[in-house]
Amino acid sequence: MPFGIQPIHIVVIVVVALLIFGPKRLPEMGRSIGKAINEFRNGTREMTDSIRQEVNQPVDPQATNNVVMNNTIRPTPASSIPLQTGSIAPAVPNNFCIQCGSANAPAARFCNQCGTKLPEKAG
Repeated sequence: MPFGIQPIHIVVIVVVALLIFGPKRLPEMGRSIGKAINEFRNGTREMTDSIRQEVNQPVDPQATNNVVMNNTIRPTPASSIPLQTGSIAPAVPNNFCIQCGSANAPAARFCNQCGTKLPEKAG
């Protein structure tokens, strides 16, 4: 028997339950416990099936290549690096990113491609 329960133990449990709940409510409680166990099993089965489906889903090699390409460090174009001629850096007219070199909106504070903080404008 599972958990070391012997048949005499089951008989004692049934007699005690019969004395506590009565003969009318005992079948009703058995049904409700059976339904709860059945719903729990169905829920775990659905969750297990959905996890297996996600794990067994084929991987798109193009999607993984895009992730790898976006994480690589690209050289900054020399034309986008502002030259400092004095003690104050000149204003960045096109607001280029110093990390990836992409153009951003004039009012942007962070790069729209890599998320790097953009240089602050003088003035």
